[in-house]
Amino acid sequence: MDLRVIDKSDTELSLEIAGEDHTFMNVIKGALLETEGVTAATYDVNPEQSGGQTDPVLTVKTEEAVDALDALEDGTDRVIEKADDFTAAFESAA
Repeated sequence: MDLRVIDKSDTELSLEIAGEDHTFMNVIKGALLETEGVTAATYDVNPEQSGGQTDPVLTVKTEEAVDALDALEDGTDRVIEKADDFTAAFESAA
């Protein structure tokens, strides 16, 4: 997975995530929306300025006291935790 930061401030982060599709983007967006201090999380796979299909661009906005990069880390930790929980439940059901 290749990441390219498009824009970064203390409370906003936009990055391109190469090679991903709606499946992953919906998961990370959902986890971010559950993260304390995140006011908005969205992605776009066809930004107007691109003139066509591109790799998804994830945008995260946070409250003033929460750094956007820290919020992204918390969101990704949440995805890992959910995946681990699912794996454990699946293995115990087998």
